[in-house]
Amino acid sequence: MNRIHLDSISKVVRSSTHGTSPSHLRTPLPTPSFSTSLSVSPSPSPSPSPSPSSFSSLQVLQNSPEKPVLSPLYNLLSDTQNPGKVVDLICSSLKNPNPRLELQCNAQRSLLSHLGSDEISRVLLRCQSDHASALAFFNWVRHDLGLRLSARNYCLAIHIVAWSRQFPRAMKLLTELVESAEDVVAPDGDVFGALLLASKDCNWDPVVFDMLIKAYLKMGMVKGGLRAFRKATEAGFVPSVISCNFLLHKLLRLNCIKECWQVYGVMGRVGIHPNSHTFNILTNVLCEEGDISMVYEFLEKMEEEGFEPDIVTYNTLIYSYCKKERLEDAFYLYRIMFRRGFVPDLITDTALINGLCRIGKIREAHKLFHQMVNRGLTPDIKTYNTLILSYCKELKLRESRLLLHEMIGRGICPDDFTCRVLVEGYVNKGTLVSALNLVVELRRFGCSVSHEIYDYLIDSLCQENRPFAAKNFLDGISKDGYIPTLHMYKKLIVSFCKCDGANEALLLKGEMVCKNMKPDLEAYRALVCCLCRTGRSEESEALIEEMDKDGVSPDLDICRALICGYCKEKNVDRAESLLGLFAAKFHIQDSESYNALIRTVGEEGDAAKLMALQDRILKMGFMPNSQSCKYIINGMQNAAVAHKQPSLGL
Repeated sequence: MNRIHLDSISKVVRSSTHGTSPSHLRTPLPTPSFSTSLSVSPSPSPSPSPSPSSFSSLQVLQNSPEKPVLSPLYNLLSDTQNPGKVVDLICSSLKNPNPRLELQCNAQRSLLSHLGSDEISRVLLRCQSDHASALAFFNWVRHDLGLRLSARNYCLAIHIVAWSRQFPRAMKLLTELVESAEDVVAPDGDVFGALLLASKDCNWDPVVFDMLIKAYLKMGMVKGGLRAFRKATEAGFVPSVISCNFLLHKLLRLNCIKECWQVYGVMGRVGIHPNSHTFNILTNVLCEEGDISMVYEFLEKMEEEGFEPDIVTYNTLIYSYCKKERLEDAFYLYRIMFRRGFVPDLITDTALINGLCRIGKIREAHKLFHQMVNRGLTPDIKTYNTLILSYCKELKLRESRLLLHEMIGRGICPDDFTCRVLVEGYVNKGTLVSALNLVVELRRFGCSVSHEIYDYLIDSLCQENRPFAAKNFLDGISKDGYIPTLHMYKKLIVSFCKCDGANEALLLKGEMVCKNMKPDLEAYRALVCCLCRTGRSEESEALIEEMDKDGVSPDLDICRALICGYCKEKNVDRAESLLGLFAAKFHIQDSESYNALIRTVGEEGDAAKLMALQDRILKMGFMPNSQSCKYIINGMQNAAVAHKQPSLGL
């Protein structure tokens, strides 16, 4: 700090005590001797207004509404009591061979409340030549003291570590700063600006700005990486071609074609020389853009730059041609590869096989597959899956099964896609038993079969109304740890109920309850309808009570099934009681249930009973329709016949 600054602080102290202190304290004070820690104060403190406080209590002078400035009179105290010495004390502790800040600063624990963002920055700046001490202090502050670090603190630490060539640690700190940018830096999260501002006060390496681009991209923040790239080049920094390629690759995956060409243009403008990887990415960009005619022009430019297309370039083009079903162009490039001394690899042949399969030329694809094997290439699971899928689409399951055995013989274990395609192929062909046998065979070979495939097979058996086969299959796979989901239990219950297998369905419901699974409305509906349909209406009433306890309200179908079931069993009293219960408690008024009850009573031939029932039902809020009137009239006719009375002539 210069002399002018010291004088200004002395004037501040004098003005703050003038007129308020005893006369023997009004004489000018000598300028105190300031410690080195005060010499890095950023700017002189403005003079505050006179304070009525007593001079005997040390004053804190304010230079802003946020950060208090310590009075220079604190320097009259010992170092361990002077808040202005906190930076010196910490730096002294860091100079020890094995600094243990949490122990060495216990004596000065009362001063740590004065350790703010500015003091942290000053300590870091003094440790520029010793990154280990700087990191030890930085971690102590945020982990042990739990202080909130500012963007400047982070940026200084990053610059110090990067200057010491500790790039992994610098990247870790950069990642932390990027993650909390909006909270630590500013609402706009300008990490680049914060790093650039901090570089004015410490040693720094331009590689930090290159690392910032990579940090954004590794975290999946592609927009942030692009923004950092633009700011770095605008500020005169030249990112590495590796970072540019990384950025181009990420932009391509997001289909940001326009931004890819913008980055490439900036690379040329600032003098970043592309490499073969750059051109391969841009070739991919052209293919995604759809303008394949421009590819050859770009390849010519690539050769003018001194780069020869490599196998990655050819594979990219061949894949794009096959995707657009331009097989002639793809095979033309395939032949050019041989002429230029490039041996097609597995990626090349798999792309062509996939292209042939897309247009239905499976035989040609299989022929190319054998040629590839004869050249010494070992097909991978993707190649096999491509052929197996194509054969299954044409329901040529024998060829698919042979390919499956071939890949297992080569030591390639089928994945979920392979199993799913084959199983669906057999199901679509109508040979569900063959699909089940395939699963058994795969398990015997030691192949893992996913639970989704098991679900699919159980569902398929249920759709074919074969619940007993589905249950047997379930019992077999349960030994391998398969646990049916609530959905699969429901499928089985509904399927059994359709086949009037109420006992089996009730057993499955019991299994669900034991596994803490609650049946839903669809499962209860299937059970109630099945029981009522098979003359077990009384048992279904117990299910209604169970539903009520579980908070599942019955619907119109359950009401209708139960009332019609009791009517079928000639228990009209219980049917009438339930009709009123459903209307009063669940607000279900079903005309069909009402008509079924009227029809059943009318068939008994008791006119008085029929009319009394009609009166009670009307009081429940039911309104007769044309079908109701018809059943009432038929009932009156039945009563007339039963008593041998003359007909009404209707």
